[in-house]
Amino acid sequence: MTLPLILDITIGLVFIYLILSLLASEIQELITTVLQWRAVHLKKSIEILIAGNVHQSEEDSIIELVNELYDHPLIKSVNQEAKGFLTVLPRKLIWFISNLPVKLSLSGKKRTNSIFGYTKNSQGKPKFEKRSAPSYIPADTFATTLMETLGIPQLVDKLTESRLINFAHQQFNSLQNILISLREQTYDADEQVQKFLDNIDQDFRELEREFKNIISDYQKNKTDLTTSVNRLAKSLDKFIGFFELDIPEHPLINKTLQRLKLFRKDIFDDIEATICLQGLRPNIHEVVQLMNVGSTIHQEFISEFQDKDSEAYQTFQYLCQKLETFTQKLPPSVIDNMASLAKRAQIQAKSTEEGINILRQEIATTFDNSMERASGVYRRNAKGVALLIGISIAVIANVDTFHIVSILSQDAAIRTAIVNNAGQVVQSNSVNSPAEIKSLQAQTNNIIEEITLPIGWNQVNLEQQLGTKKSQKNPALINSYLTMGFGWLISGIAISMGAPFWFELIGRFINVRNSGKRPSSAAKSEVQDNG
Repeated sequence: MTLPLILDITIGLVFIYLILSLLASEIQELITTVLQWRAVHLKKSIEILIAGNVHQSEEDSIIELVNELYDHPLIKSVNQEAKGFLTVLPRKLIWFISNLPVKLSLSGKKRTNSIFGYTKNSQGKPKFEKRSAPSYIPADTFATTLMETLGIPQLVDKLTESRLINFAHQQFNSLQNILISLREQTYDADEQVQKFLDNIDQDFRELEREFKNIISDYQKNKTDLTTSVNRLAKSLDKFIGFFELDIPEHPLINKTLQRLKLFRKDIFDDIEATICLQGLRPNIHEVVQLMNVGSTIHQEFISEFQDKDSEAYQTFQYLCQKLETFTQKLPPSVIDNMASLAKRAQIQAKSTEEGINILRQEIATTFDNSMERASGVYRRNAKGVALLIGISIAVIANVDTFHIVSILSQDAAIRTAIVNNAGQVVQSNSVNSPAEIKSLQAQTNNIIEEITLPIGWNQVNLEQQLGTKKSQKNPALINSYLTMGFGWLISGIAISMGAPFWFELIGRFINVRNSGKRPSSAAKSEVQDNG
């Protein structure tokens, strides 16, 4: 058997594999779309990521949390669904078919649950089953969604607000104690001093109103933290200016003025240092640990707000109640995982805002790494499905590799026709995009109509495979059946390897075949040059 003949047989066999691989890919894509394997696999992968392991991912709290993530507007916007009667009607059939394998594979309560959760009514109760979900979620979208679902940005805002209220209240009380001390020490002073103290009391009431307005503006998001603390300092400066404006000659009053100035310098001379020392910007690790109700950090925060009548305490108490309600349904693994990421983010962060951004990036990176592993699992599962589809096609279409090789080696007409068409297809196509694969499928379908391939359950093929032996007890016939079985198996494995693999391989074989032997004149000239 000559080398050109072997190349032609190989090209013919590979081309048949290519045609059937295209069919297998189309079948697998159809099954994947109908059963929504990518979307189901993505949701399961997220549940494992949130839980930390496969076993805990089955817990109701994990599933409920992931369903809340899928209810977020950012993820909803990723899942685009067509609308209209004519498009929704066939999709309902697809949804029904896709639910069957899941319903049949589960038992008990889980059989009645929706794969993708439920849409909720105004009371927050399940209303309709969700029929679809995104097959892909960007890492940044997931990170933002998880942080907002856990309420971390809101937690930072509320904690900062509580601490700012507490800080303003403490400074106001300190100023009040200074003035009370002055009043007690000058209770028997002259009328001029008493009048001065009365005026100072009015100015102090005005200072109190300004402090409240500053806090109110911060709560309404009209100002940021630094601006608010600066405004507190300016209000105090104005009060000290009024105090100094009409100050009478009295040693205790002069001493009180010095105390006020020292107080102002100590607290408000460096605004950023005050914010840092007073902990007005909570670090991101503290914020995440707050979600762990009952933890040491949580108890430390509670001890900061001791005045139960203060606005700061009431604000923080409301926050604690929200946290307690939320953490009752929050899996411990989520808190532990978030705490680890937050601790890592805090090392790199210089401010709370930067800590939130770094934490978001850490979550996105963790999500990407997890999805890479999940993609590997999905590809392995898809490879197993492709093998089953390939073997099924080989059996249904009677694609016997041994028989194909035998026919191609004997029938020059079929071999030539297949090789010529294969060359045309390879030269005019590529498989770099889905559109090009569709074009390749269309061309191969036309070739199948023009050429009779050595496959199928027709009488001619069966006689060639089994011969003329009719007896079931004939050893040669049994060997023929065994050969067919092995031929199907080889064909099934080959088909499962995918169209891109065979397309690239057939291109190489055709290039080798077309190169041929070099002309003798070229060989002679090379020898002369070397000589």
